[in-house]
Parts: sequence; C-alpha cells; structure tokens
Amino acid sequence: MTTRLPTLVFAFLCALGITASPAQQQPAASPAARPADVATIDSIITTLYAVISGPVGQPRQWDRFMSLMHPDARLMPTGCNPTNRCSVRIMTPAEYRQRADSFLVAMGFFEKELQRRTERYGAIAQSFSAYESYRHGETSPFGRGINSIQLFWDGGRWWIMSIFWDSERPDNPLPPAFEQGWTPGGAP
Repeated sequence: MTTRLPTLVFAFLCALGITASPAQQQPAASPAARPADVATIDSIITTLYAVISGPVGQPRQWDRFMSLMHPDARLMPTGCNPTNRCSVRIMTPAEYRQRADSFLVAMGFFEKELQRRTERYGAIAQSFSAYESYRHGETSPFGRGINSIQLFWDGGRWWIMSIFWDSERPDNPLPPAFEQGWTPGGAP
C-alpha cells in the first residue's frame, strides 16, 4: 500500500485541480534577472533590500525587483490596531509596487538588514530577516521588524515565493538574537 500512496495522493490532488501546470513547474526566467542576483540566498535577499532603497526622487529598480519574484509570489504585510486586533494584506509584487512606489521615492527610503536566520530543505528555504527602515536624512530608524522570506530553488536560480512581515511595536520588540552584530554572506 505504501508504494501506491504517492500515486493515490497525486490522483486525489489532480481530481481537486491542485497540480502545477508546466508553466508553474518551471517558471520562465525574467529577462531582467541578473544571474548574480539570484544565484544564492544571500544574493537574492541582499538584492531585495537594495532595489527598494534609495534617496528622495530616485526611481526604484522595479524591473530588478520583479526579476527576483516567482510569477506566483505574494507580499503580505501585517499590522495590529491599538486593541491588538491584527490583520494581513495579501498583494502581488505588482500591487506592492503600485502601493509603495510614490512613498519610497518621495520619502527617500532605505531598509537595512540587521540579522538573518535561514533554514533550507532541498528546493525550499525560509529566512527570517530583521530590518531597520530609514527615511532620507534620518540617523535613527523610524521602523523595524522581521521579514519572513520563503524561497524556491528551481535548479538554476532562487525565486522569492513570498515575503510575510511584521513590524516592531512596544508589545512586539525584536528578539535579542535579531538586534545587531551580523554580516551577510555564506548563505547557500
């Protein structure tokens, strides 16, 4: 029976319509993707922070941002109101671009990675990446939090599948292990 289980599970998923189409199984590489940007977990996350950061008036590198994202990627910010009722917004990368572009350019926005913890199993990886956010001219961050970044290795490059994040608040401080003292590099 155990040798037939994978076949039965696959047949069940097919009956429910839960299988990947050939296009989903092997996403086409974006023509804007730079091989060095997507070769390692470190390079794709470092590039992610770089492409959304820049001074006032400087357009962001949205084509490069999109080249990091799997065609089915999602970005999911969370937020909590004063009564601790929390919610999540689910966006495509294009929707995020539309919502964030004018703010990032007008304010001069920079995001700096503080610390990262990555776990990998085969073709999937999960990184908890602590960050600080700055506006033009600020020397102290106006915000901090953790990005939960899920990645997929297709055999030739990394793809960001999702970014799910939460911001630091008085009742939700960054854990001490994510505060400072880390230098990027060495990630698979």
